[in-house]
Amino acid sequence: MLSREERTPFSEWWWTVDKPLLGAILALMLTGVILSLAASPPVATRIGLDPFHFFSRHVMFLAPSFMVLVGVSFLSPRSIRRSALIIFAVSIILIVVTLAIGPEVKGSRRWITLLGVNIQASEIAKPSFVVIAAWLFAESTKRPEMPATSMALVLLLMLVSLLVMEPDFGQTMLILMVWGALFFIAGMRMIWVFGLAGAASAGLFSAYLFVPHVAGRIKRFMNPASGDTFQVDTAMEAFYNGGWFGLGPGEGIAKRSLPDSHTDFVFAVAAEEFGIILCLAMLALFAFVVIRTLSRAYANEDMFSRFAASGLAILFGVQAAINMSVNLQLIPAKGMTLPFISYGGSSIVSLAYGVGMMLALTRLRPRTEVEATGHADAMRSYA
Repeated sequence: MLSREERTPFSEWWWTVDKPLLGAILALMLTGVILSLAASPPVATRIGLDPFHFFSRHVMFLAPSFMVLVGVSFLSPRSIRRSALIIFAVSIILIVVTLAIGPEVKGSRRWITLLGVNIQASEIAKPSFVVIAAWLFAESTKRPEMPATSMALVLLLMLVSLLVMEPDFGQTMLILMVWGALFFIAGMRMIWVFGLAGAASAGLFSAYLFVPHVAGRIKRFMNPASGDTFQVDTAMEAFYNGGWFGLGPGEGIAKRSLPDSHTDFVFAVAAEEFGIILCLAMLALFAFVVIRTLSRAYANEDMFSRFAASGLAILFGVQAAINMSVNLQLIPAKGMTLPFISYGGSSIVSLAYGVGMMLALTRLRPRTEVEATGHADAMRSYA
């Protein structure tokens, strides 16, 4: 057992990290492994790969992701800001390179191969952008003369413009919602909040008018008879088939025909094989992570830590909500991974980085460390 009197880096981390939050995240990771084993073999077999190809890679991605999660959770708020700035700059460069030389898949350029690894740079950009925006909003509350809010808006427009050029409207809407939530949390005037909401709505309407891909998905959502709705219809059938307790592990039917059963529609596979009970348990875990982080952030007097932890929690929760809502036909279909459950290396590593920062920002820090960063009364001390 670790003693509180020990002053090693690991012992200090262990006694200050939010263990219930860490436990919920590890539970989601374990659930992802189980559901990857359940959902991915039929997909791999259909395209001529080893049945356990996606499962093996999912487990392989979890190893570095866990190291990233734990390593980042050791960082101080100052180190988090610095690392986020570096990672955001690198991700922007990668997005530009992807737009220039990345392969076009289904009309989009979102992936680039580096050292034999496929990377989706927009996934990496999300958590780092949230942290930088939170820092700028925190600075605007302390130094009103600093044009921090304008700088945050410029960064938003830059990232959104690059995402629209890919195009990736799902990630664009996610970024806009999280930025808008941070803008509201930072106490900005309501007229600006409504103005930004109106601008986002106008952008979505423009996409509906001028982008056939977006228009098609919205039309199929409003009128299923207007196009192909095979995946979402099959996902809904999976929920009906599974009932409360499911058909049993390996007995699912939907995964045999769903092309994206291991990514976008893994939630439907979980419902069919393990029942709505498991889906509700997963929903409870996601809700716990978000609510726990928000409550810890609210208790923090340091504005940067409060805004950054809140923004990362909202990013995590909204992404999960979008995926589950698509599976339940509550919103138009959109490719969005279910955090730590869906297959995807870039997504898992990016989520681990974001969650690691959440754990770091919600830790109880020694008063000496707080004073060293210039926030003597910002956080609670511990014995």
